[in-house]
Amino acid sequence: MIENISEEIKKLAIKADKDLENIFKNIDDIAFYNSDKIISEFIRNNVQYSDFTDINGYGNFDTGRDKIEKIFAKVLGCEDALVRPQIMSGTNALYIAFQALLKYGDTMISISGRPYDSLLEMVGIIGNSSQSLKACGIKYEEIDLIDNDFDYEKIVERLKKGDVKLLEIQRSRGYSNRESLAISKIEKVIKEIRKIDKNVIVFVDNCYGELVEKIEPGDVGADIVVGSLMKNLGGGIASTGGYIAGRCDLIKEVAERLTAPGIGKELGANFNTNINVLKGIFMAPSAVKNALKTQIFAAYMLEKLGFQGVEPKYNDYRTDIIQTICLGSKENLIEFARGIQASSPIDSKAYIEPSPMPGYPFDEVMAAGCFTQGSTIELSCDAPVVSPYTMYMQGGLTYEYGKMSIMLALSKIRKE
Repeated sequence: MIENISEEIKKLAIKADKDLENIFKNIDDIAFYNSDKIISEFIRNNVQYSDFTDINGYGNFDTGRDKIEKIFAKVLGCEDALVRPQIMSGTNALYIAFQALLKYGDTMISISGRPYDSLLEMVGIIGNSSQSLKACGIKYEEIDLIDNDFDYEKIVERLKKGDVKLLEIQRSRGYSNRESLAISKIEKVIKEIRKIDKNVIVFVDNCYGELVEKIEPGDVGADIVVGSLMKNLGGGIASTGGYIAGRCDLIKEVAERLTAPGIGKELGANFNTNINVLKGIFMAPSAVKNALKTQIFAAYMLEKLGFQGVEPKYNDYRTDIIQTICLGSKENLIEFARGIQASSPIDSKAYIEPSPMPGYPFDEVMAAGCFTQGSTIELSCDAPVVSPYTMYMQGGLTYEYGKMSIMLALSKIRKE
């Protein structure tokens, strides 16, 4: 593959490694801190080989499953957690939690503006599904961000009017121009919320952000924290599943929505996934570290090559593993995705074309030559095929593989 990388790109990559040394050192320090947190929980919970046992049927008496949920809860700064292979994606985890916590007539407000595209039909902003939140009688409102921060004045004013059950925060940017929300901003807004309303549920979509910082939304007062095991906390090893963590009373409600009232967390076969979930969270700090380094390298290269709309900048503070690049044209968008796919370990010969994707309102272009289908902790990229043709890239299980893929994709665009 190296022979397909241009000399221009090879020379710039050598300079990148030198210029990024101090930034990478800080990422290593965070990974070490989070690794200590996770191994401490493995030891505290006495994880044993017997916890890998394949439990089938109803899933009674699964000590491994129980230990997994205790580890996830502590890592996420929460009291309890539900971590199950039956939760098939981050979107599924969000829907289960919303349906458990919101009833007919309740009001939820997204205080980070318009949510990610795959949530639009779930909420009922688009489409006519009879199972959307709006169709179930749940009222939905939005408060946009101002200058990449919360609109504290509007949030406070709305809370003072009452009748709000849940406030939703999407930590990552999704398909938007805004910055992802650092934990410090989430902490500040939660403090302001609690001055007005101590009972409203603060709900954080944590996808793409786990282990990027030293603390998580649960550490700063979030009541519910939700994510997917195909992203950061799966470490590129968990082959399916999602998590919902938070207050004990709320997790009890969510568990009864997933299974049935009276059953809750007690049942649920693990389908022989315990070993991969445990190995995944064990490896997650390293996987996240490598994903961050891959995306920072990509940002550096793109900026130095004169691309516009590179966010975050290579030396910006980061709170998730997503990198955006405004590629300016449909052709560039597709060529970049083809470059990533061609350098992937799986399906490298697949020919990328824009196409419809379930849950998304526009045709999408996606490169995801992953060991786990759709895994976004592995190097992948996706974008709606609409102006200004912004690519959203994430992941990278190892910096070495990620670096090579970025170099090949850039060489391909430069050649075209």
